[in-house]
Amino acid sequence: MATTKWAIDPTHSEIGFKVKHMMFTNVSGKFERYEADIMTDGDNFENADISFSADTASVNTGNTDRDNHLKTADFFDPEKNPKLTFKSSSFTKKGGDDYELVGDLTINGHTNQVKLDVEFGGLMKDPWGNQKAALNLTGKINRKDYGINWNSVLETGGVLVSDEVKLNIELQLVKA
Repeated sequence: MATTKWAIDPTHSEIGFKVKHMMFTNVSGKFERYEADIMTDGDNFENADISFSADTASVNTGNTDRDNHLKTADFFDPEKNPKLTFKSSSFTKKGGDDYELVGDLTINGHTNQVKLDVEFGGLMKDPWGNQKAALNLTGKINRKDYGINWNSVLETGGVLVSDEVKLNIELQLVKA
């Protein structure tokens, strides 16, 4: 079968995350600049080869002060670590539209294997004749596994920022 290359449609995609703030609310963020290299056997995404990178300086939580703090050595340190990267090792169909994506995620020079749940939204042609595919990826990582250890103890106990980071990635892909 012929190999198919897919590109992320950035106007219909979001690379997002959520972190508990003060142990009781979520703060959401996303990366504004990213790129991916996705190869499949035809239109079959099982065993897809996925490489991804995001520009750490493009982190955006909707709050300038918080974003500036995320761009320091306490968190992403874009001057030393300009990109976070992901390279898949497997993309396996679990049943129906559900898949599991496994690969190596590198942030701040620390690489760990992650497993992400993937919901395949299907294939469709847009009004301009472009073949599209939709994927929703979710998972969790521990930020301390990537050397992101900054925190502040709250007066009432607990911490300002949770260790667990929830990933929520919405991808609309276009066949290249």
